[in-house]
Amino acid sequence: MPARQADPERIARIAAVLAHAFPDEPPGNGPEPPRAAGVELVRAPGRVNLIGDHTDYNDGFVLSAAIELDCWLAFRPRPDGLVRLASCQSSTPASFWIDDGEPRPVGPRGDGSTDWPDYAAGIAWSLRESGMPITGIDGVVDSIVPMGIGLGSSAALELACALAFAGTDRIVAAPVLAALAQRAEREYVGVDGGIKDQFASAAGRAGKALLLDCRMLETKVVAMPPGLRIVVCDTGSRVRADHATFAERQAECARAVALLSERIPGLCSLRDLDAGTLRRFRYRLPERLARRAEHVVEENGRVLDAAVAFASGDLDEIARLFAESHASLRDLFDVGSARVEMMMEIARSVPGVVASRMSGPGLGGCTVHLVLQDAIPALAAAVESRYPSLAGVEGHVYPLAAVDGAGRLPGLD
Repeated sequence: MPARQADPERIARIAAVLAHAFPDEPPGNGPEPPRAAGVELVRAPGRVNLIGDHTDYNDGFVLSAAIELDCWLAFRPRPDGLVRLASCQSSTPASFWIDDGEPRPVGPRGDGSTDWPDYAAGIAWSLRESGMPITGIDGVVDSIVPMGIGLGSSAALELACALAFAGTDRIVAAPVLAALAQRAEREYVGVDGGIKDQFASAAGRAGKALLLDCRMLETKVVAMPPGLRIVVCDTGSRVRADHATFAERQAECARAVALLSERIPGLCSLRDLDAGTLRRFRYRLPERLARRAEHVVEENGRVLDAAVAFASGDLDEIARLFAESHASLRDLFDVGSARVEMMMEIARSVPGVVASRMSGPGLGGCTVHLVLQDAIPALAAAVESRYPSLAGVEGHVYPLAAVDGAGRLPGLD
């Protein structure tokens, strides 16, 4: 995959942290085994969900893009199987052996959070369980993906670590890399979810969106509408305490499938339903489950329609689909927050903001907008001036480009 241009200042920062955390001692001058020469650098992008939320774990469709907010990992390979990691963003280190023991799912902590070393250890376990040869490293993580707002920060970390552990000379297909990272998150970290985050980070294309079939793991590259930029607005809320809500929605969808399958032979997921069939058998579902199913069925259709509208540049259709998706998440899936609605109100008032909706799991983290390039300063100014008085916290505006998926960057030597 084409490498992005490296940032000299960021390289200098991460190199300094690496040199301080893990001095490269000559062989025989200390208790540590000799390290392989040379420092390598890999990156994995975050992702934004353009449309298609809560469809991925229902085997449905998602339209997303890898974004320039990314995770870097600078590392030296080690010959002894030990992994030692530091982070530019955290004082919590990670240290483990790549062949250490059986799966040890850690699960979300009491506040719904997980620590970043859990994801690094999880992807090492997943790679090893797959039979892929992996190596130990001394490394430093530098992630500029905002955590907890639904931009795939954990997926970016998982993929960066996977590339480092597997070795940058080994080519791993994007679907395989994504599946291994998803397994790490589900079975080791204990956070269940679909594959959309990992897949977008692995398979992203510069300047393009990705239409992902989450059942077949097939993608179609979709052109971004000319003249529009992706803009993410951070509401200042963090979603990590809402894992229980996310798990509840997954369970509700599974329960709806179980009830409907009693009357619909061969039904495996909500992906298999169309609107007419759902209307026919809706009586089988409690109202809450019927609304969950209705959202998923209609959202799958919106994703496919949005891919067509993106390709044709039909801005009115894109605006309609984004608005319907937002309302469906709020009214049928019962996610979102007061702060999300405040941010949406501001964005919709700015001329040149073409389409807006909540993004990610919809538990309060961010909104995504398609904005005419010249309107971005006005949107940023409106959020800066109006949002703090409405929400009681500052909002942040991120104009973003769609970028290539995870890969190697020029080394630090």
